Parts: sequence; structure tokens; C-alpha cells
Amino acid sequence: MTIPPLLFALLMWFVGTAAVVWLDSRPRATFRTSFTLAGLVAAGAAIAVWLRADDASSAGAYMGFAAAILIWGWHEMGFLMGFVAGPNRAPMPAGTTGWRRFRLATATVIHHEIALAATAVVLFALTWGQPNQAAPLTFLLLFAARLSAKLNLFLGVPNLSDEVFPAHLAYLKSYFAVRAFNPLFPLSILLGSGVAAWSWITAEASSGGGAVTATLIAGLAVLGVVEHLFLVLPMKDGAMWRWASNTATEVAPISGGEARHGS
Repeated sequence: MTIPPLLFALLMWFVGTAAVVWLDSRPRATFRTSFTLAGLVAAGAAIAVWLRADDASSAGAYMGFAAAILIWGWHEMGFLMGFVAGPNRAPMPAGTTGWRRFRLATATVIHHEIALAATAVVLFALTWGQPNQAAPLTFLLLFAARLSAKLNLFLGVPNLSDEVFPAHLAYLKSYFAVRAFNPLFPLSILLGSGVAAWSWITAEASSGGGAVTATLIAGLAVLGVVEHLFLVLPMKDGAMWRWASNTATEVAPISGGEARHGS
């Protein structure tokens, strides 16, 4: 029971990331069409979540997880392609520190964060009181991991992995900081590992769709911890996605580097 869900989580993460990288590396003239079509897919996924909310089977859990990844991918396309970000799209002014730096950094992504939070609320509303909670739990975990990574980049990490950043989002790099350590990072690792361990224990004590959902969440939490570790290890995770780029233009990945960059 444990191996198939873990492999499915890894496959969805890998394929989803590669798909967004490829679409975002195409000519910008294609962005609106790609984003619109992906939006239709996301809408279909949300309808599927609602229709299968009472499905407590393993198939229902896989469907909910996949639907959440598809919806997440659409949101990330919106950010990477420049459709939904924030009111501030300018580099940080030289010498900016403290609260003003935080306020300006928040303004670069706040619209996207609000959209993600609203989507999480909608997914929980669609499945409220129903046994199949795979979709809202998956989306909430992705949102939490993304927010954690962004805050770590803002506070400072040794490895920014910004060599594969979209040119039209280059201004965001001015809000990152390079530091050997920040106090949030170990807490992020601890919480991510805790979610993975709790989900694994829950999976062992459950059966059917509940066990599959918990195992999928455990696998996704582990991937989130690994992505955080790339922020401090002397390794460039962006190299993993160069093969998926459609052009010479590099882009940041959806759940890995992109999830950390603004992302």
C-alpha cells in the first residue's frame, strides 16, 4: 500500500514541474492561451473534487491528489507567466531594510498569495464534511511549503538557486538575501519532517482511501523538506529542469525552485 502512493506523489510532482517549466519557456505570445487552457483543466479538476468528495476509496484519494496538483500548476503558471503576482514589480531600492523591505517584498507576490489562500478555502468548502480530503490537504501543504520557502529566501539562505529564474521576474531576486543561517530554516525543516512523520503514522493506522491520502501527503512533505534543503546545500537543483525547457530561456520550477522564488 505504501509504495504506489509514494511513487504517484513523486511522479505527479516531477511531471507537473516539467510541464510548467516547458510551458513557461515557450514564446511569451503563447502564455495567454496556455494559461487559459490550464485554467479550464483546473476548473475541471475542481469539479471532480466536488463530485468525488464522498469517495473514500483509494481511487478517490489519487484523484483528489492529482486534482490538487493540476490546480496548483495553473496557479504557478499564472505567477511564472506574469499574470498574477503583486502590485510591486520593481527591484528593491538600494539600502532598503527592516519593515519597508518586508512590505515591498510582500507587495511583489501578495495577489498570488491571496489567490492561493482563496483556492484552499474553496477546496475545503467543496469537500466539507466529506470523507475524501485529499485535494484540500494536498493544496494546503503545497501552500504552506511555498510560503515557508519564500520566507526563508527573504530572511536569507546560502543557496538562492536563482540561475534558472524567468527574465520577466528577475526583479524578485533583489528581495532575496544570502546568509549562512536564519532562525526560521530549522523550524521549517522540523515542521515539514513532523508533517511527514505524522502522515506516515496516520497511514499505518488507516485503511483504504484514508491510508492512501496520508501516504501521499507524507511523500509530498518529504519532497518539500528536500526542496528546502537545496536552499542550504551547495547544489543547484535548477539543473534538474533544464531538459524540460522548450527554449534557451531558463525558468524556475513550480514545486522546487519556483516554489521558493516567489514561488
